[in-house]
Amino acid sequence: MGALREMAAPFVTLGPSGVAVRTRFKHLTSEHEKVLRLVGDLLGTLACRDLKARCAAGLGHDTGHWAERKRALTQEPSSRRAGSATKASRDQWALARRGLLAHIHSLEAGIATITHRLSLPVGEKGSERAPGGCRSRREWHAKARRLHVLADRLERARADWQAGVVHVVRGGKRLLKTRHHLQAAHLTEERWRVRWQAERRFLAADGESGKRYGNETIRVTSDGEVSIKLPAPPAHLPRVVRGGGAHRAASHTRWRRSRP
Repeated sequence: MGALREMAAPFVTLGPSGVAVRTRFKHLTSEHEKVLRLVGDLLGTLACRDLKARCAAGLGHDTGHWAERKRALTQEPSSRRAGSATKASRDQWALARRGLLAHIHSLEAGIATITHRLSLPVGEKGSERAPGGCRSRREWHAKARRLHVLADRLERARADWQAGVVHVVRGGKRLLKTRHHLQAAHLTEERWRVRWQAERRFLAADGESGKRYGNETIRVTSDGEVSIKLPAPPAHLPRVVRGGGAHRAASHTRWRRSRP
């Protein structure tokens, strides 16, 4: 019989050293707003294009596909921006995938409950562990119809799961559907479109180890000054600039520690 392994001395691991920055701009001039909107629209368009490519790849996606998507985006913005966009697409696809699985489990649970209730005599009382039968023949008929509806939905959801199909919308499905119910949402078409464009904009960049104030793309100083390096297409625009290709604006910044 072999000897027991010796236990190492206990030690305390270091806490997280990075921070995630969520910032809200204040006191912007019209020129500031124009530049930020144009940059957000440009990068949002590229993010939409990349999300479409990620969804089209489905379950066949691998590191090779990821590298190909990043190279396609790097032709327009920087490599760091392309990396942020591809990671956001990956996370959105994965979130939609988990949501689809949760939807399947919910449908299965609903079908099991209705099937159990339909199998009991009408009016039979339930217990703490299981529901009883339907209270009337009318309710029994309605539940039977509902069972067929849920079964059809479950069949489609399982087919999407097996094929790796997800249904996502940059900007949100709820806001997209609001477009057809503007009066109920107390919105005009113009106000809805402003919100829609704002939700689909993209402006983010991952931090870089060893770089002060974030990275070379988006920098946030301890005084709350944000410096954004403009991508190539809108770099010709008039801007409030100090240094080549960098847009600076004062902001109100909230710092939040990242998870370890």
